[in-house]
Amino acid sequence: MDINVRKRSQVQVIQLRGALRMGPAVDSLRQTLEEALGNGDTRIVMNLSEVPMVDSSGIGLLVRFLALIKQQGGNIKLAQPSKFAVQTLRLVGVLKLFEIFDNDDAAVESFA
Repeated sequence: MDINVRKRSQVQVIQLRGALRMGPAVDSLRQTLEEALGNGDTRIVMNLSEVPMVDSSGIGLLVRFLALIKQQGGNIKLAQPSKFAVQTLRLVGVLKLFEIFDNDDAAVESFA
């Protein structure tokens, strides 16, 4: 799992590359999200365009941090999720929890 974080106008944009599944990938993303929260960043865009698969531990992590961040007045929005990521989130019944955008720009602008 490759994780690239950049900040765009008060929004953390997290670009993921690789499968989001139990083990080092989920651990790395958890650490990235914990650091963002620790820095007071509660506006997060997750770009999932290069995530070919998400397992239950990856979904659990996304949902857990969405709840934590919403408690602090923020949000996690998804940009360009792969077809498989969308199907998996829909199958588990959590797709509707997330706002989904066609690109990073639209997701970042939605926080304004």
